[in-house]
Amino acid sequence: MSESKNTNRLINEKSLYLLQHARNPVDWYPWSDEAFQKAEHEDRPVFLSIGYSTCHWCHVMERESFEDPEVAALMNDVFISIKVDREERPDIDNIYMNVCQMMTGGGGWPLTIVMTPDKKPFFAGTYFPKVSRYGRIGMLELIPNVKKAWQEKREQIENSAEQIINHLYQMNQSEQGRELGEEILITACNQLAQRFDAEFGGFGEAPKFPSPHNLTFLLRCWKRFNNSKALNMVEKTLTEMRKGGIYDHIGFGFHRYSTDKHWLLPHFEKMLYDQAMLCIAYIETYQVTKKKEYADTAGEIFEYVLRDMTSPEGGFYSAEDADSEGEEGKFYVWTYEELKNILDEESLEIFTAEFNIHPEGNFHDESTGQNNGKNIPHITESKIILAEKHGVGGEEFKNKINRIKQSLYATRNKRVHPLKDDKILTDWNGLMIAALAKGARVLKNARYSGAAERAINFILDKMKTDDGKLLHRYRDGEAGLNANLDDYAFVIWALLELYETTFKAEHLKTALEMNEIVMNHFRDDKAGGFFFTSDESEKLLIRKKESYDGAIPSGNSIQMMNLLKLGRITADPRYERTAYLSFKYFSGNVQNSPSAFCQMLSGVDFALGPSSEIIICGQRNAEDTQTMLDQIALEYLPNKIILLIDSGEKKENIGTLAEYTANYEMINNSVTAYVCSNYVCKVPTNNVSEMIELIQQN
Repeated sequence: MSESKNTNRLINEKSLYLLQHARNPVDWYPWSDEAFQKAEHEDRPVFLSIGYSTCHWCHVMERESFEDPEVAALMNDVFISIKVDREERPDIDNIYMNVCQMMTGGGGWPLTIVMTPDKKPFFAGTYFPKVSRYGRIGMLELIPNVKKAWQEKREQIENSAEQIINHLYQMNQSEQGRELGEEILITACNQLAQRFDAEFGGFGEAPKFPSPHNLTFLLRCWKRFNNSKALNMVEKTLTEMRKGGIYDHIGFGFHRYSTDKHWLLPHFEKMLYDQAMLCIAYIETYQVTKKKEYADTAGEIFEYVLRDMTSPEGGFYSAEDADSEGEEGKFYVWTYEELKNILDEESLEIFTAEFNIHPEGNFHDESTGQNNGKNIPHITESKIILAEKHGVGGEEFKNKINRIKQSLYATRNKRVHPLKDDKILTDWNGLMIAALAKGARVLKNARYSGAAERAINFILDKMKTDDGKLLHRYRDGEAGLNANLDDYAFVIWALLELYETTFKAEHLKTALEMNEIVMNHFRDDKAGGFFFTSDESEKLLIRKKESYDGAIPSGNSIQMMNLLKLGRITADPRYERTAYLSFKYFSGNVQNSPSAFCQMLSGVDFALGPSSEIIICGQRNAEDTQTMLDQIALEYLPNKIILLIDSGEKKENIGTLAEYTANYEMINNSVTAYVCSNYVCKVPTNNVSEMIELIQQN
């Protein structure tokens, strides 16, 4: 135990989630050799509990059981208890979540595993109450059962654990299937269409998750196959989410997911990765449609992140909790009486009409099935219709709404805020930097590129080892934990997006350096694909390769796209060969369930072509060069790479990274575009319209 009798060993950790449990009466250990050695020495099973700081049911289980002296006494008698923050150690979480899904058919957090001292699991579950209820065993019954089995059925437990490990090994093997072609893209698009909710957008029934990489894949289907239904699915989903309660209409940003199919009642936590991926989806849809509402939504999400989720050093925080004052969503909901006391009569009438506010409340309390007087702001009618009802013009009505929201934001800001998880994760920051860089060039906002460069500089300055390798987590002035594949893949993506926005060769150079680390330490150069952990990381039960695109895209999916782009940028065939081998390795999994691999299929779309290589020769800050670059940024061109040969800089800056660019020159002393598409190079041009036409001739 810690020096203080009121704390356990977690008090010395950096993770906010672990620190939240540091004063539990449970004798918690962090994941460490010390814990497993003690379990072996004392012949005790290990109780592994995995969660994260903004997990609602993790808080519930802590309050019910881990803070309870009776439960804690039992745990301390029977187990060596270990707490893990899944966001700090996704490598551990990935393995034991697979175990839980394999053993129970489901999973989630809190994740509960009971295992032998050599880390082999024999029992798995998620949330357990203190006492048994509704068919769910409680901790007071579970712990004595495990103790009895450990003492009396050891051989059976150990045999079961071995079977589980063997099955885990088998699950981690991928069977190569057919080469992935256009038909797999069609199948995935059709699968999404079959699950599409035409009335409310999104896919399937409740709960509904944003899954923005599904939407960006559908945009590629729209472009490749001229599939208007694919674009309709994207627009409908983005529009309905933006109108719904899953969106924070007062302070901006998206909550984690909707508990209903209408996007009304969210799980109120806010995750950095959702903001990043949704920004990308809204920006790309704006490129396709040129509809301002998509650009505006992306801008509001950026506003939220830069205002509320950015550290003084420039990195981005991980998440905000769903709970405040012990109640989920309390920070975000409003009563009619409360609004009546804040707003004048006209403002109250406008706001309640626009956002469906009612005296009795606008959603049901799950425990009672009745409305409880609380309201989640959400939109059902368009602003045009409401403006007509109130006899004002559209722009005037919008300005009034904005003033009301600003007033309510100031009032809400005085409430007790949900807990902010202020750790900085390299992978999630990579996603946010990529989004900001894309937003900067498409929306023409230098503030976004400035924030993106500040964040990447923070990671490269504060979250690297002396030998140039990335670290995974930064908090309270300290960086630590070996980086995983997602960290590298997402940072490489961020650097490529930053290069395309700023055309600073240093970003491309760093991306190539990071890519070499991935190639040397994560690649399976025999079978294909990339392991989640480095060959220098802690050895766990298995070394997994993640390919499924879940809440965030898999590192393998993003890394394949990185390799395709780096291959085209540098003309180094190693990269495309490695990507091809990876696609083959995972092809069996993809063919079994195509729509579960939408980010990977976006890479397949790029690999199949047609794709474009665009080289611009001109002075970076000259008006004609900027006009050409701006036009490219506005176009929806997902399968392209672009390089700038700046006549005002030394050619070595980009020439050392892409040697074939040495002979490219301006023609007619004017900015010149060299366009190659589908392995064929076109006649260079000084004309912006001709350039776009050449790119589109695929």
